[in-house]
Amino acid sequence: MANNLLAGKRGIIFGALDEKSIAWKVAERCVEEGAKITLTNVPVAMRFGGIKELAAKLDAEIIPADATSVEDLENLFTKSMEVLGGKIDFVLHSIGMSLNVRKKREYTDVKYEWMQKTFDISAISFHKTMQTAMKLDAMSEWGSVLGLTYIAAQRTFPDYNEMAESKALLESFARSFGYHFAMKNKVRVNTISQSPTMTTAGSGVKGFQDFFSYADKVSPLGNASADACADYCILMFSDLTRMVTMQNLFHDGGFSSMGMSPAVFDWAKEAIAREAEEE
Repeated sequence: MANNLLAGKRGIIFGALDEKSIAWKVAERCVEEGAKITLTNVPVAMRFGGIKELAAKLDAEIIPADATSVEDLENLFTKSMEVLGGKIDFVLHSIGMSLNVRKKREYTDVKYEWMQKTFDISAISFHKTMQTAMKLDAMSEWGSVLGLTYIAAQRTFPDYNEMAESKALLESFARSFGYHFAMKNKVRVNTISQSPTMTTAGSGVKGFQDFFSYADKVSPLGNASADACADYCILMFSDLTRMVTMQNLFHDGGFSSMGMSPAVFDWAKEAIAREAEEE
């Protein structure tokens, strides 16, 4: 149900690829709540994703940009202000990619040039985005910048590889740049630590299905869906959260506060029983 929480606001959504993308859901909700947006992704996504379909549905312009390129980001913010008719009120950074994960390299045998690429794409691009916006004076007062992260930034998930360090760096940028953006023109910067979510990128991580089920059992409320994450992003873009900044906000059904859940024991017993029957 729409409440016009973003009426009159202008935003940029990074990372919408297909209907499974959290960014896709966020874009839909932003427009539903009264915002005008531009969509952006790397140029190759124009050919392989469904972003053009989303743009047509939302009457939103696509401005392709490689988020690791300052030149591309400058063009993105400049054109977005022209298209939308003013400064930007909110930005969603929903970007993450690891070549080591894609190529199934173990964490103890990574290619370091791939690791550096991972950091540039998944984390440093967040700093570049904010620095570009600040230098262009592209953000409105009381604007909101969000980055999507994951609890592996604080805890060990072996198969998440160097994406864990990327998310830790992303969260650090939110705190550090958040101070400077707040001091300059009251722009707030936060990260949302989302549950395991059945996105195209997430399901590419080794053992993802098993971990998705595990997290769903541990979380008292179950895993938070992409749609629920979109709702949370709308709240963080709205004027209702003007005094929230430099925070890492867990949106995970309670997973981050849990130790052990009896439901996991039952789940494990059932799995052991099934294996015994198969033998």
